[in-house]
Amino acid sequence: MKIYQHFATVLAQLLGSDTAVRISVEGYMPLSIEAIGTSADGNRLIAICHYGEQHGDLMRDPEMVFELFTHGEVSAAEPLSFQNDYLGVLQEVYRYDEADKKTHVNTRLKAELTSFARMWFQNLRDQGFLGPQAVRERLA
Repeated sequence: MKIYQHFATVLAQLLGSDTAVRISVEGYMPLSIEAIGTSADGNRLIAICHYGEQHGDLMRDPEMVFELFTHGEVSAAEPLSFQNDYLGVLQEVYRYDEADKKTHVNTRLKAELTSFARMWFQNLRDQGFLGPQAVRERLA
């Protein structure tokens, strides 16, 4: 649970009070963070993504979607999906029914995405995306 709390803290720092932002740090691909709606349970969904370009098309490299929730007084963010357009990969932790309710969980993928997100968020910190040298552009 502590790692999910950490994810929520980092996402809140990156997004701030905005709905969508692009953060640039010299020498690195810009980072986009966007509130993309709510889950069937009413929890906020946040997408975080680096974009590249191929033949004029934007390519996710990668994108992860997180579901923010509260557990008692604590905010947490759970990874739901991973997408990399260059590799043609889309992975989703849950399967959903017709009402968009979670029905099955891929626990192995959930652990892999948690590990990847932990490493990615540390890299973002090390690269300066959470520091004063980061340039924030409010998109919405």
